[in-house]
Amino acid sequence: MKALFPYSETTQGVTVRVAVSYLAEQSEPERGRWFWAYHIRIENGGEAAVQLLTRHWIIIDGRGARHTVEGEGVVGEQPMIAPGSSYDYVSGCPLSTPTGAMQGNYRMAAADGTSFDVVIPRFMLIAPAVLQ
Repeated sequence: MKALFPYSETTQGVTVRVAVSYLAEQSEPERGRWFWAYHIRIENGGEAAVQLLTRHWIIIDGRGARHTVEGEGVVGEQPMIAPGSSYDYVSGCPLSTPTGAMQGNYRMAAADGTSFDVVIPRFMLIAPAVLQ
């Protein structure tokens, strides 16, 4: 699993796994635009269902500028995740630098009506040319 999703963090039985891919076909380095897709898998290892209510992202570009993104759900959904099940989605992030990072949290609702934050692990956004 680590090979497929190199970044992971578990909070109160909920594991968030992340895989990231640089999308050269959507990037335009000559115009100062780099684009990544990230695949998130949220696994419920607890004994009761949880629902993802909101997201809070911190996006940091290569200059250290921080951008915050908040909103309801993910990709237009507020999924209910049964015990032992997972929910996957893919989204994207454009930056004006060839490097950056993302991290954040999801607000989850437990079956008993309480809510708690689940950590989204920090993951790096690095264009391949930067690694050479």
